[in-house]
Amino acid sequence: MQRVYKNVAVWDASRSKAQMCDVLTEGTKIKSILPAGSITAGCAYEGRGNMALLPGFVNSHGHASMTLLRGLGEDLPLMSWLKDRIWPAESKLNAELTYAGAKQAMMEMLSTGTTCFADMYFFMDNVAKAALETGMRCGLSRGIVDDKDGSRLAENIRLAEDFNGAKGLINVQLGPHAPYTLTFDAMQKIASAAIDKQLAVQLHWLETSSEWIMSGMAGKMTPEQYLEKTGMTSVPHLLLAHGVWVSENSMDFYNKDNITVSHNPKSNLKLGSGIAPLAEYLKHGVSVAIGTDGGSSNNRLDMWEELRFAALTQKGINHDPTLIKAEEALKMATLNGARALGFKETGLIKEGYNADMMLIDLDQPQYIGWNLDNLPGYIVYAGSSADVRTTVVNGEILYDGGEFKTLDKKTVMHDAAEARKKLIGK
Repeated sequence: MQRVYKNVAVWDASRSKAQMCDVLTEGTKIKSILPAGSITAGCAYEGRGNMALLPGFVNSHGHASMTLLRGLGEDLPLMSWLKDRIWPAESKLNAELTYAGAKQAMMEMLSTGTTCFADMYFFMDNVAKAALETGMRCGLSRGIVDDKDGSRLAENIRLAEDFNGAKGLINVQLGPHAPYTLTFDAMQKIASAAIDKQLAVQLHWLETSSEWIMSGMAGKMTPEQYLEKTGMTSVPHLLLAHGVWVSENSMDFYNKDNITVSHNPKSNLKLGSGIAPLAEYLKHGVSVAIGTDGGSSNNRLDMWEELRFAALTQKGINHDPTLIKAEEALKMATLNGARALGFKETGLIKEGYNADMMLIDLDQPQYIGWNLDNLPGYIVYAGSSADVRTTVVNGEILYDGGEFKTLDKKTVMHDAAEARKKLIGK
């Protein structure tokens, strides 16, 4: 099926400025991008010069079904939040509840322009099912904690066998939780399996100042030596979530083709974990993507807010307003995230790429003065998720004008509310 998006302002990370274009999609792909006014055939969308078309956001770190636990552990540091509030509730999770929470998260993400998301959690076959029903793109991993008998790693491998590549929408990674929740030997086994199965890895990394001491590795090896000795630096791709407490002297270590750091500014601020050295990462050539983390530690799955926080916090703490330009923030939230999750033809508005896009309504007071040169700045600093009018994944319109095309809003909200009651009683 062909769809035309006429007279829209197109921007992506490959462009020095936006361009007014007609964009033709065919099936799941972008077929052609022509100067505005070139296509006169019927269209799915008439931009009239007041609509921006950008790649959809890629949420590079999160736990989708944690939407069910939103508000459960407010104003607590990470370890108290986990041990006292989150882990006890998660022990009651089952496949049905996880499915309901995942659908809730997907509804939130689609309405804010996110077309692809990373998820590390439990009962992930049900998350895969929910994603395929909804039509969202995702990178899924089974969160592996403890795992003395290897059963959770085996479950993660089965997830890959069953869903890797499904409909071109799902890539499966292995999901070791963190060095403080797995033994060194278990981490080695996971890295070995990733290399053997050619699977990427999602891993929580140096989120808090006390994390390395809790891992039992302090004084034995540096964090970077740990990644090398466990074999994690040799996996096809390593997505490190957070990276708040990486030392400046170690930055060059992370400048590797197969490593991406997922920056989660709001979650890190809310849990008091600190502010990741984003400016230093970029200075040293490290690939950085942006994520929200889970709905109970952020508490929103809104990538627009992450963009703004990522840029503004770095300008403030470094006393330098030139750091983290709007274009850099948008690249991290689109192209870099897509590549980190293994989607090589996603994240650009480019012929032959997957048609994962969002349309942004520029016909609003906060956009007065926008032009093709300054559009990225308007989006990052003046725009918000309320400006998203349409979200397209794999060529299909999944959200348009407040309506979800593959999700029944009332059913999703009812099921999520019932699931939450079963988990926490309210």
